[in-house]
Amino acid sequence: MASGDGMMDRMAPPRVTRFTAPPTRAGRDQERLGWMLILPTILVVIGIAIYPLLESFRLSFTNYRSSRPDRWSYIGIENYKDILGDSTFHTSLWNTIVFTASSVALETVLGMIVALTIHSNFKGRGAVRTSMLVPWAIPTVVSSLLWSWMFHDNFGIINNLLVDLGFTRFHMFNWVGDPSTALFSVVMVDVWKTTPFMALLLLAGLQVIPEDVYESSRVDGATKWQQFWQITMPLLKPALLVALIFRTMASFRVFDMIFVMNGYNTSTMSVSVFAHQELMAKQRLGFGSAVSVIIFVCIALMVVGYTRMIKVEEQ
Repeated sequence: MASGDGMMDRMAPPRVTRFTAPPTRAGRDQERLGWMLILPTILVVIGIAIYPLLESFRLSFTNYRSSRPDRWSYIGIENYKDILGDSTFHTSLWNTIVFTASSVALETVLGMIVALTIHSNFKGRGAVRTSMLVPWAIPTVVSSLLWSWMFHDNFGIINNLLVDLGFTRFHMFNWVGDPSTALFSVVMVDVWKTTPFMALLLLAGLQVIPEDVYESSRVDGATKWQQFWQITMPLLKPALLVALIFRTMASFRVFDMIFVMNGYNTSTMSVSVFAHQELMAKQRLGFGSAVSVIIFVCIALMVVGYTRMIKVEEQ
């Protein structure tokens, strides 16, 4: 009687050997042409992204200062130890976390409301969609300067409006300069500017949801609230996830808005502003490069988490 292993060998399908045809001359020429076409792009990426990144890593292990370029040495991880013990860095990191969490949460809620509103059929929907993009289209520096004057303690329209409404305690109130309201003011400006972007991403997700699904649910007697939670939200989850992750990464590395509105003030300082202060104002290129590397690592971890969440969602 044949053994079980022999029987399994006879029952197993024959192995198929795959032969790869040798590349032809035309194929090699086409591959060479492809590399020649993308070579300029590769060189640009190396010049403006990869080389500065590697140089930042190298400088982060030195005590290099632009004020004394001839006197520097490698000091290992001392810069990173100093950063972890720096109270200003702790404050800037906390401000960044609060700014990111607050702005992204508000932008998501308001963006959802705006997207659902302009997704419905009503007269003048095209004009509303166009006007919605105006805050997002304004350059960040311009909008930051605009809101700085609106929050101004002497000439700002915000204080005048509140005083006219009866809130006299806000007369001559410095919204951006007061530590209790400075970060809140910056968050409000970011929400005003970026909510249209979030609404645009969510609107794109809403437009790919089949209308037949809603018609079937209406036939079954589903209310608008039930349609939102049982149809819209599950089908909108991929677009919502992408919007959340992109806005989180952009908010975490915010610089221009905070710097224009409040400079190096610690009440609103983000980690990017802290890195700029060390690199440009104090000319501590080694220490500032270490801060930049930490920001890069945080963003990289967000990207890894983003890709993992996308894979889970696709499964």
